[in-house]
Amino acid sequence: MSKIFTHIILLTTLLLTSVCAHAQTPFKNGERLTVGITLHPYYSFVSHIVGDKADIVPLIGAGYNPHNYNPLPADMKRAQSLDVLVVNGIGHDQWAFEIMEASGGSTVPYIYANNGVSLIPVAGAADTSVNAHTFISTITAIQQVYEIAKQLGTYDPANAAEYLLNARAYATDLRRLKAEYTAQISNLDASNFKAATMHGAYGYLMQEFGLQISAVIEPRHGVEPTARQLAQTIDEIKAAGVNVLFAEKFFAGKLADTIQTATGVKVFSFSHISDGEYTAGLFESEMRYNLESLKAAIESTIR
Repeated sequence: MSKIFTHIILLTTLLLTSVCAHAQTPFKNGERLTVGITLHPYYSFVSHIVGDKADIVPLIGAGYNPHNYNPLPADMKRAQSLDVLVVNGIGHDQWAFEIMEASGGSTVPYIYANNGVSLIPVAGAADTSVNAHTFISTITAIQQVYEIAKQLGTYDPANAAEYLLNARAYATDLRRLKAEYTAQISNLDASNFKAATMHGAYGYLMQEFGLQISAVIEPRHGVEPTARQLAQTIDEIKAAGVNVLFAEKFFAGKLADTIQTATGVKVFSFSHISDGEYTAGLFESEMRYNLESLKAAIESTIR
């Protein structure tokens, strides 16, 4: 065999190898999918789904409140590294679309986590705004986990089966968490339980256990009621016989104290699951905190 022919075969082999490698690694950072997330719960969901088969990049840094977030230059750099972005997409992370557009990453595909969720309106809102806090519930979390896993599999077919298997295992853990507290809460007499919340985020959680919210003090996050609105709310709480107030964990503040003093309600707190470091276990630990708080609140109303 001539040297020229040998070189032709070698070059052809190298070319085919290069083409095949490119076809098998269509991701920006090489052989692994890079998944962006906008909210803390989605970091937990995706972590359990992908295991060690993909990289996860939060679009904004830890320690920033995702409500009314103002994009920073570092966000643009992160946005440019993503192969796909998991979003809430119904009002909780509008800033994410602005970041992607500004970074030139508007062609990055989005996974809308809520595609399979039955949405409810914001409790206490004057209009029919959709409640975007679908991640504060075990049932809707499970629905989102399956949706995210299914969609990730379309962008990373080689790992699609494992993503689905991992999603099932994580969903089982979340169902066990719900079952644990369903057994405890269902045995409690909730006939005297009448709750108000400091934020309209907890409708999905309350619905999950067949409970209602009688009043919302702060329908929009970060916007405290005026003195007139507060006085009206206090009158409504008294008239409705509300005996429990759920403040937001870390943000209870003087407003909850004022209401407690004026009405005699007992104050508990719920986690919004949107603070602290991004970790795989954050969602489960914060949901357990919420379920413990809900159980304690109901127990406090038993006569």
